[in-house]
Amino acid sequence: METQLFRLAILKNFGATDSNLQELLDYNQSTFEYKNLVEAIHAAKVPEPHVETWQNYSNLAAITGAFSVLSQKLVQLQFPIKEGISQVESYQAATKRGVTTENLPEATGLALIQPDQVQLFLHETLAGPIPVILVGDRQDFVTLIQALTKKNEPLPVPESMGACIVGGYNNWDRINDYRSKWSYQWSSKQLSPPNESDWQLEFKKIIPQKSLYQDRFIISSKGFYSNVSPSTLGLELSEWLNLSHLIRLEHECTHYCTRRFLNSMRNNLVDELIADYRGLVAATGTFKAQWFLAFMGLERFPIYREGARLENYRGTPPLSDSAYQIVQKLIKAAAENLEKFTQEFYANSRNQQDQQLLLLIALSYLTLEELAAPNAIELLHQSIRRFTPLLTGKESLISEENLGE
Repeated sequence: METQLFRLAILKNFGATDSNLQELLDYNQSTFEYKNLVEAIHAAKVPEPHVETWQNYSNLAAITGAFSVLSQKLVQLQFPIKEGISQVESYQAATKRGVTTENLPEATGLALIQPDQVQLFLHETLAGPIPVILVGDRQDFVTLIQALTKKNEPLPVPESMGACIVGGYNNWDRINDYRSKWSYQWSSKQLSPPNESDWQLEFKKIIPQKSLYQDRFIISSKGFYSNVSPSTLGLELSEWLNLSHLIRLEHECTHYCTRRFLNSMRNNLVDELIADYRGLVAATGTFKAQWFLAFMGLERFPIYREGARLENYRGTPPLSDSAYQIVQKLIKAAAENLEKFTQEFYANSRNQQDQQLLLLIALSYLTLEELAAPNAIELLHQSIRRFTPLLTGKESLISEENLGE
């Protein structure tokens, strides 16, 4: 209750009215979960089941090329981008039921401009390794996003979008591999191969076990981060391209970490602030509020640059115009507070790497209102103290009582 009253007071200080208070409270409400945090951190020490399969893909890619391997393994890459294709029966049969594409006339393959510029590798995160598909050409990035997240439909991809984390991807290659191993075991016991009915019974058993067939991976591009030009930040082209890659990769990995540790990953401004924070620190060693505001299209605050990233996180249903204006004020204040905090925190931190998990969890524990508050730096330190037992191994100090607030 105290937190709610504090959030209300901050919102009113930033100009919120009775008409949009509840709207803002709902939008900024945290969905991160902490009760199973200790268990989640221990679980993350073991790679997710799909990682082994993608390591094999990566090994093959080193020999025959990443796009060639991915086209064989990911069924959506065997179809073109075409309006209405997701409603075609053969497409649904292949993507929903795992029917082979060998004799499907619609499966003409996915055309890329520079397929040889596609790379595949595993990247280590705080929550374990995650596969990354890195795309050299912007249009090819859009094409892969459309294929793997938009059912091969030619739906628009924002210019400000340079990466995407794909979760819950049904990988029919893994299912087919499971079926082959199961069939072999069946035959060794039954002395005869299983029939289709036998497989359908087994398939029903594995459907609830999503870790057996659902994958999580990142699709990333090589362009300017958030479509911000190097001149906006006063950088040279090559330097900004290199930094963009580092920021983008750590940004997406942060979403992966909050999903594994805190059971939440949203298109929300708090999530984006945390992810950009970690991306900037990883790439530059610090957090620059003005850079973050440029990423969001607020480099000339209070003027917003239309088409920038901020509008991607307006919510569903979208925030009203009045609430949207308040959110812009909050995000600016939060960014400036984080810049001040970062200068102090890293100046006094003995081992930055050991502090990354602690800082990520501590940041996630505060709402946007709290991060924008005049005493945000003290609130951040309180949050760090709350979760410090995780780093020291005194897990008993983190109880359901003090994490359920």
